[in-house]
Amino acid sequence: MLRNVAVVLLDVVHPFELGVLCEVFGHDRSDDGLPVYDFAVVSAAGPTLRTHAGFEITTPYGLDRLAEADLIALPTGGDYPSRDYPPELLAEMRHAAARGARLLSVCTGAFVLGAAGLLDGRRCTTHWRHAQALAERFPRAIVDPGVLYVEEGPVITSAGTAAAIDASLHVLRQEHGPKVANTVARRMVVPPHRDGGQAQYIERPLPAGRCDTVGELLTWMEHHLDQEITVEGLAERAHMSPRTFARRFRQETGTTPYRWLLRQRILLSQQLLETTDDTVDAIAGRTGFGTAALLRHHFLRTLDTTPHAYRRTFRGPVSEVRH
Repeated sequence: MLRNVAVVLLDVVHPFELGVLCEVFGHDRSDDGLPVYDFAVVSAAGPTLRTHAGFEITTPYGLDRLAEADLIALPTGGDYPSRDYPPELLAEMRHAAARGARLLSVCTGAFVLGAAGLLDGRRCTTHWRHAQALAERFPRAIVDPGVLYVEEGPVITSAGTAAAIDASLHVLRQEHGPKVANTVARRMVVPPHRDGGQAQYIERPLPAGRCDTVGELLTWMEHHLDQEITVEGLAERAHMSPRTFARRFRQETGTTPYRWLLRQRILLSQQLLETTDDTVDAIAGRTGFGTAALLRHHFLRTLDTTPHAYRRTFRGPVSEVRH
């Protein structure tokens, strides 16, 4: 049973992520019959820590406090992706996992777990902007940039910022059941469970690389997404055989023509859902999916949410939007 929670900080703290953990685990809600935890904020870098917002945080607790914790949380901070971490902190992380404590990272807090060797062979996540850096720095980690949080054994990793809420409520659901998690969510005025993953928040999941051969063709494809586009037709336009074209396309974009085209159509669908009142049927036609059913199918597979749910999230209730 979860009774003792410690949040461990390095210098240059991000207050929002720390605030989420304090709100979920450090707030006394015994008046609602909810569990109360022995809660502490622990410093791994001296009694006074800077925040990226310009003020300082002081705590009397050092790393020795972690030995008592059932849950150790690691919020993001500073230059976590590139910094080195205190060896004594990494040793405490490994010891905590070995004795059965749970470890929860928020955003780039996952890099601390990676440095401790606790992501090796485990599926994990972080903010989508840092996912590639996490995978490169810890190649034995199985990084999934499309989810809000992942639990693998004693390790829970969550995506950026507000995903700390999702992961923390997940811990409450597991430890105390849905009633407790739902009550805390209501007190915080947040949904007990969010649909979809962080894939729907990624601005441009396919980085723009150097495309010496197919660059002009990519521009043409972006302007003709509503048309039927085949590899054979693209190869003919590029004056190559289909096989040579497919190989060159992968070399220059890192993906296949089909996957590139599908992602561009999804991106255009997202834009239209956010900025227009077009029906899902109309958007399916404008983006080359043809039918609303096919658009919903690919939207769900790619973003783990539906077009209507996505529109509600990013557009809000608009009375004139037609369904």
